Amino acid sequence: MNVIKLIDKLYQENSLAKNEIIYILNNIKNAEIDYLCEKAVITRKKYYDNKVFIRGLIEFTNYCKNDCYYCGIRRSNRNISRYRLNLDEIMSCVDLGYKLGYKTFVLQGGEDNYFTDDKIIEIVKSIKNKYNDCAITLSIGEKSYDSYKKFFDAGADRYLLRHETATKDHYEKLHPKNLKLSNRINCLKNLKDIGYQVGAGFMIDSPYQSNENLAEDLIFIKELNPEMVGIGPFISHHDTIFKDEPTGSLEKSIIILALTRLLLPSALIPATTALGTINPKGREAGLNAGCNVVMPNLSPTNVRSKYALYDNKICTGDEAAECRKCIEKRINMAGYILDTSRGDNINWNRPL
Repeated sequence: MNVIKLIDKLYQENSLAKNEIIYILNNIKNAEIDYLCEKAVITRKKYYDNKVFIRGLIEFTNYCKNDCYYCGIRRSNRNISRYRLNLDEIMSCVDLGYKLGYKTFVLQGGEDNYFTDDKIIEIVKSIKNKYNDCAITLSIGEKSYDSYKKFFDAGADRYLLRHETATKDHYEKLHPKNLKLSNRINCLKNLKDIGYQVGAGFMIDSPYQSNENLAEDLIFIKELNPEMVGIGPFISHHDTIFKDEPTGSLEKSIIILALTRLLLPSALIPATTALGTINPKGREAGLNAGCNVVMPNLSPTNVRSKYALYDNKICTGDEAAECRKCIEKRINMAGYILDTSRGDNINWNRPL
């Protein structure tokens, strides 16, 4: 096998076998990485030109009932200062974001039982009733089919649920026994069935991860065919059992992002905050590997540092307007144009 020939095959067919992906991951070198990224950017431009879509992120609760081993807001972390935003506080974030030009709001939080279905529905309806031209993305973990359907019927458009790893034994090394990969995958399938624009995703260089695991993630993503894919490097948190594990590689992250773009040409793929955390130019590197979404933080500055999934997260002290100006400048300097529309997946139509 030859890496360049495999990249060309992927570019033309948008598909590779697992053993071919593993070969690329095991053998790709610098010049071949540049070639891979070049093909990823060409592919993205076919669908989205040089547009980068902006989403306003609102991290509305850092309470979580789960105890994932890698996460800073895990239930057993007693050192974190917990918070919840009420409806008025959430709407203040949305109001400010709308004034700054945002047309998509991402409501993200831990799996917090305080936020019942009725409370989530109230939040979604409040935003939609005031700003019916906006899209709402929820990222609040594993729920029942009925709950997901209620949120969708209330007006939620998208749902982010990163699967974290598609390999069962690897999943079990990162999560306690009560969390099952099979349930995670079932949730993603339910979301697809209901009609959401669905986002899955995984970490790069998480503890115990192999290139075979990453290949299985990419095969899973290809088969699931989500509208969005969130991928970022593993970054440890000092209050977890993985506190001494090394940070994920920017190079490996870029390779996986570019492969994802070629496997799913129309996907919405964010250049994540985690990329920017491990490298000052990390988000730009993501854009140059085929990413086409950024998610600046709209959360109140007094709670941002408390939503600490990992250590040293960037932009925790910036005002929303500062974030907006900074990210647009970075996007423009990288040669792209900020798009402030809803930024739906080009192949998606909301069911009637």
